[in-house]
Amino acid sequence: MSAISRQLNKLMNADSSIRTLYGVASFLLPLLIWCLVSYTPFIWHPKVLITDVGGVDYFQVGMLVDKEMFASEMANMSVALQPLPAGTPANPIYLPAPHEVAQALYNGFANPPKQADTPSMPASIWHSIQIIFWGFLISSVIGVPLGIISGTYNRVGRLNEPFIEFFRYLPAPAFGALAVAVLGIYDGPKIAIIVIGTLFQQVLIIANTTRKLETTIIEAAKTLGTRNFRLLTRVVVPGILPDLYRDQRILLGWAWTYLIVAELIGTSTGITWFITQQARYQHFDNVYAGIMVIGIIGFGTDLLLAKLGKRLFPWDRTQDKS
Repeated sequence: MSAISRQLNKLMNADSSIRTLYGVASFLLPLLIWCLVSYTPFIWHPKVLITDVGGVDYFQVGMLVDKEMFASEMANMSVALQPLPAGTPANPIYLPAPHEVAQALYNGFANPPKQADTPSMPASIWHSIQIIFWGFLISSVIGVPLGIISGTYNRVGRLNEPFIEFFRYLPAPAFGALAVAVLGIYDGPKIAIIVIGTLFQQVLIIANTTRKLETTIIEAAKTLGTRNFRLLTRVVVPGILPDLYRDQRILLGWAWTYLIVAELIGTSTGITWFITQQARYQHFDNVYAGIMVIGIIGFGTDLLLAKLGKRLFPWDRTQDKS
């Protein structure tokens, strides 16, 4: 038996290594494409970075111009026997190179912003995290119990799910003006948009997860005299807990997708304010850095929750595939 156990452990470790390798490759491939587009002059590079203005009076060193314009001015200067401008192939300003984004990411945390009206990146991120936390917490406090009850008791589900199905198709940002009118211009409407965007999806998903619980378990519990609240707390919730945990991980990702729109409602705050301000000043390396921070935090949170789920529910085999 010990030999079989060792062999199984080797197979599991090999499978885990392969999954890790594919996971790393999924990030390296887009990064490789980005590097090729950024650092290989003969791949795209539709602009020319001026290094010598020559005889062109409106050119400036460091200026980006279209290749067609540069070629036209080269021809004009050649005909006029004026000094020729010089330049190197370059990408548009909205496509910075990876090292520029990495430098912006470092500067965002290490140095204060250059503009006085722009909050720092750490402060912006922390504010956004608070918006996500409170919005998803309120959504879960309402949506999880309602979803479990709807999935357990058919009459409750038939009563509320048709309206919820209708409401979930209404775009959450459409309620922005109403949320501002009711809750003011600060964080209240932003949290409300997160709640509206996740609550109704949450009820339906959790109700569906609850219905997947084997009916024989519920029938056996009822036969033994378990009813009402005890049926929910002693049978249904423990039975669906691993799947419920996984649903919440997915729904938390949905909450992050509503963040940018939510933070534009009322007073602009958080990482959205940082990104929009940097775009206004055409600091697109900072824009990319801000967007990447959102992805890093969201993905990192999901990885931590996945690791925690394996410890909380070691009997759930589906956790090994997540």
